[in-house]
Amino acid sequence: MVRIVRVGVTFPPDLLKELDETIEKMGYSNRSKAVQDSVRLFISEHRGLLEQKGQRTGVVVMVYDHEAEGLEEALTDIQHKYSRVIRSSMHIHLSERDCLEAVAVEGDAGEIRKLIQELESRRGVKQVKSTIVSV
Repeated sequence: MVRIVRVGVTFPPDLLKELDETIEKMGYSNRSKAVQDSVRLFISEHRGLLEQKGQRTGVVVMVYDHEAEGLEEALTDIQHKYSRVIRSSMHIHLSERDCLEAVAVEGDAGEIRKLIQELESRRGVKQVKSTIVSV
């Protein structure tokens, strides 16, 4: 018999509302199943990234709240820190608060992975997606 473990998770109200709306539209019977599927997807995406080695190229896309205190300066500092793997970037204003940044990368998979992890860990960064391929 598989043992189930309960965990508590906190959500900003807007995110929880979006989750509940999405769960309903997708036909999930409860939040737990949706969150389990989301965690599996998260693990799958990151496991692939963690296992890549050698020279790679791709794009990293992030959405962030430009009004988050100190975030824009931190993102600029991170991009300068990883300038050896960043080839280009494009900035798009999505709304009054939200921005999208697309960053073209090329170089060592380990360095690209570190860049992505630093971006993901910043408060105010809402989402980071990457497509990294062999060169």
